[in-house]
Amino acid sequence: MKENTIIAISRQYGSGGKEISEIIARKMGIRCYDRQVLYLAAQEIGADHVSIDSINRLAYSRSGIGDGALTGVMGIGNIPVYNQMFLEQAKMIQKLASMGSAVFLGRCADYVLREMSNCYTFFIYADREFKENRAKEYYDSVSVKDLEKEDRNRADYYKYYTGQQWGACENYDMMLNTSKLSLEDASDLILEYVARRQKNPAQM
Repeated sequence: MKENTIIAISRQYGSGGKEISEIIARKMGIRCYDRQVLYLAAQEIGADHVSIDSINRLAYSRSGIGDGALTGVMGIGNIPVYNQMFLEQAKMIQKLASMGSAVFLGRCADYVLREMSNCYTFFIYADREFKENRAKEYYDSVSVKDLEKEDRNRADYYKYYTGQQWGACENYDMMLNTSKLSLEDASDLILEYVARRQKNPAQM
């Protein structure tokens, strides 16, 4: 892989996208950023003492002030708190991407880094039965309906901040259905795609 290779992964809840991101980061010997981006962004705003769960809820909140514990430390002028959080998050993603190779999971990173020629974007999805089985195995009492509700939240969030449709094929370099192959194979396929793109960029 070339230096400063950036991989941005979006995924349906329950598709194994988080694990794929971690596998890729491990194989490349680089960092994988997910919720850490929220915490780093919160530090910039002076909200690092607030729980990561509260920060995460705020990031998806667009109904007003959001979490009361964050109101005093994150409101700036007339900028809604949730918008401020997204702007800080986007700046942090761009900063981290400029520092070297990394894997970013969610957080609209594919859109935030769309102008970077060294950024490769992927969307991970799965069949309902596959997600149902993973929900039973990994998410305790979470139902498929709960997973799908989370996906609707992600789609709304993505649409609100990017103006684009979450999961639409034209927004990604590749889409993978993890119902059809192992997470390890999916990770290898992504790495092979990136390697081929870097070797023959004019042919892609």
